[in-house]
Amino acid sequence: MTMTESSSTNPAAAGGGAGSAAGTAPAAGGPAPVPVDVMGLAGELAAERSKPEWQTFNLNLNDEQREIRDWAHEFAASVIRPAASEWDEREETPWPVIQEAAKIGLYGMDASINLFIDPSGLLMPLVQEELFWGDAGIGMSLVGTGLASSAVFSNGTPEQWSQWLPRCYGTADDVRVAAFCSSEPGAGSDVSAIRTKATYDEKTDEWVINGQKAWATNGGIADIHVVVATVDPSLGSRGQAAFVVPKSEVRGLEQGTKLRKHGLRASHTADVFFDNVRVPAANVLGGKEKLDARLAKARENNGSASRGNASMATFEMTRHIVGSQAVGIARAAYEFALDYAKDREQFGRPIIDNQGIAFKLADMATEIDAARLLVWRAAFMSAALMRGQQPDYRNGEGSMAKLKASEVAVKATEEAIQILGGNGYTREYPVERMHRDSKIYTIFEGTSEIQRLVISRAISGMRIR
Repeated sequence: MTMTESSSTNPAAAGGGAGSAAGTAPAAGGPAPVPVDVMGLAGELAAERSKPEWQTFNLNLNDEQREIRDWAHEFAASVIRPAASEWDEREETPWPVIQEAAKIGLYGMDASINLFIDPSGLLMPLVQEELFWGDAGIGMSLVGTGLASSAVFSNGTPEQWSQWLPRCYGTADDVRVAAFCSSEPGAGSDVSAIRTKATYDEKTDEWVINGQKAWATNGGIADIHVVVATVDPSLGSRGQAAFVVPKSEVRGLEQGTKLRKHGLRASHTADVFFDNVRVPAANVLGGKEKLDARLAKARENNGSASRGNASMATFEMTRHIVGSQAVGIARAAYEFALDYAKDREQFGRPIIDNQGIAFKLADMATEIDAARLLVWRAAFMSAALMRGQQPDYRNGEGSMAKLKASEVAVKATEEAIQILGGNGYTREYPVERMHRDSKIYTIFEGTSEIQRLVISRAISGMRIR
C-alpha cells in the first residue's frame, strides 16, 4: 500500500469521523470526500480473515458443553440446593447426595475422565461452577476426591492410573472418596517445610511413612490417601514424592481431629496421622526408578532441578478449577440478591429502584463475568497438550484466575448480605452460608498473597520474596 492510497483504504478512515457516511456533504470549506467502497473493503477483509489463524478465539460453547452444563445445573437445582441447609447444619459428609450423583454419572472415575478430556478445557470448570452454585459444602464433597485423583494422574504411571483411580471413587452402589494429604501444621503455603517422611526399607521393598497431615479433605474417611512426604530432607521440596496409601490395607493410619469449620461444613476436613505406615515400593507415584533418577538430578544440581514437586504439580492442575467453584458461589449470591432486590419493597417501591442497590448489583455482575473469563482463559491454556501444543503460562494466568475469582466471591457474598440487610445476616436466607463458604477461597490452594507472589514473579522475572 502506498501513502497516497492510505486515505481510501484505512478501515478507520472508512468508518469514523464527521461526514464519513456515504452521500454526506463535507463541512463548509472542507475537502471533497474521497469515494470509498465500504462493502468491497469489508468483503476483502472478511475473506482474508476467514483463515484458521483468525479463528482461535471463541466464547461460544458447543452443543455438548451446553448439555453437560445444563445437566449439572439441573442436579444442583433439584438435589443439591434443597439439601444444602441440612448438611451445613449437620456438618457431615452428604453420602446420599454423593450416591445420587454417582447413579446418574455425575460422580465417579468415568465422570472425571469425561470432564477432563476436552481440548477447550472448559467442561470441568463449567460443571463445577454449577455444582457450587448449588452449594459449596456439598459441592466440595463431590469434587474433593478430584484433588487426590489429579495427583495420581499428574504424577503416576498409566499402570498406577488403572490401579488406583477406580478405587478413589468406588462404584455407584458403593461410593468412595479419596484424600490428598499435603498440608501440615507447620507447612501450608510453604510446601518445602513438609516434615512427613518416607523411608525406603530395602529388606522388605517397602516405604515407611511417619508424620502428620492437616486440612485433609476426606482425610480419614477415605480409603485412598495420596500423601506427599519428604524422601531426602536435604533437597527441600525437590526431595519430596507422593505415595498412595490405601487405608484398608495398612496399619498405622489414623484420623485425627475433624475440624469444625467456618464454611464448607458439609465437606469433611481432618488431620491424619501416619505411624510407621508401610506401603509397597510400587506405591510411590511415578515409580521408584523415576524417583531415584529425579533425586539424583536434584543432588547433582544442588536441589535446583527444574521439575516441580508433587504438591505444586497438583495445585497447578486445579487452580483455575478452584476459581470456577468461587465463581459459582459468587453467582449464586448475586442471583439471590438480584431477585430479592426486585421483590423487596421499601418506601413504596422495590429497593432495586435505588442506585445504591442497583449499582452494587451492576458491579457484582461485572466482576463475576470478569472472573469467569479469567477462569476460562486459564482452562483453555491448561488443555494445550490435548490440542498438540505446549502450555504457555507466562504471567501466572492460573493464579490470576484463582486470585480474582476468590476475591470476587468474598466481595459478592458480602454485598449480597448488605442488600438483604438484617435478613441476609440470618440463616433463614442462604447468602449468610454463601459468605461463610466463600472465605476459604482466599486461603486454600494458595492464599491470595501467594497468588500475587506467583504473578509478580512471572511478570517481573525476579525472585520476589
